[in-house]
Amino acid sequence: MISFASFPSRYEDTTYEKTRHHASVKEDFMDIDDAESFEAQGSKLTCPGESLTSSQAYMRGHGTYVENEEVIASVAGTIERVNKLVSVRAIRSRYNPEVGDLVVGRITEVQPRRWKVDAHSRQDAVLMLSSVNLPGGVQRRKLESDELQMRGFFEEGDLLVAEVQAFFSDGAMSLHTRSLKYGKLRNGQLVVVPPILVRRLKSHFLTLPCGVDLILGLNGYIWVSKHVKENEQEGEEGFDAEAVYSNVNDDIDDSTRAAISRVTHIIRILTSRFIPLSDTLLLEAYEWSVEHGSDVKDLLHQDFGDALVVSITSGQ
Repeated sequence: MISFASFPSRYEDTTYEKTRHHASVKEDFMDIDDAESFEAQGSKLTCPGESLTSSQAYMRGHGTYVENEEVIASVAGTIERVNKLVSVRAIRSRYNPEVGDLVVGRITEVQPRRWKVDAHSRQDAVLMLSSVNLPGGVQRRKLESDELQMRGFFEEGDLLVAEVQAFFSDGAMSLHTRSLKYGKLRNGQLVVVPPILVRRLKSHFLTLPCGVDLILGLNGYIWVSKHVKENEQEGEEGFDAEAVYSNVNDDIDDSTRAAISRVTHIIRILTSRFIPLSDTLLLEAYEWSVEHGSDVKDLLHQDFGDALVVSITSGQ
């Protein structure tokens, strides 16, 4: 269920309160002291200055402070509770990585035996030459000739999908692309959203019935692209390096281009209203837009976007 927290009474007469809430979203106070209610409600948005719970029963975490024996939010974000610790995860914040996370990034620099990658975090991530898939088999030893040809694999500006492997001593992410489902991205469009709005799913590789593939990076970078058949991704031994590391996009027909555009507009509509993304929500939103919109350009109208949000959130 997606619900928005009510504001304190001192904000009720301001214009900020009117613009903060969408008419379609049901406002519902959630008693944070009730653990079962807290878990059932899911992500709950709050604003600075709002009282969350009693400081006598709970400990304050990041994004909160104590005043008059109450835990109060200091940033706008979602309330998170771990046992007796209450914190607020800010909506506008950099990505905080964890090992195993799927991320989408952009190459910013080619260095000896490594690439620097912008992954929407506090500092650039690192992709080592030993952590990529190279011609001749994934387990083969990397040679000096491979180091000389690094720009043939990834160069500045290239987009890629990778997995967080570990962390260096300075906190920088170490990435790897040892599976063929990871690597360079082509035939699509990048959409940047707040990382907090990308939910952790069983799989972050999604395929919509319209022939569009989605990669939901937990760092807030989402890749929307032409569908690639599974048999084109298999066969790691002796794979076609020219195809995997090519910078040339395939031919994309007009219907696929329209579908990619429609999906990117839907993502922007949902995230502009701070609605967390999931596979089922995106599929429902796409089907609704096809049924009620004759053209992709309809999604550019605010009224159409408001109606879409009302429809998909009314049953949440």
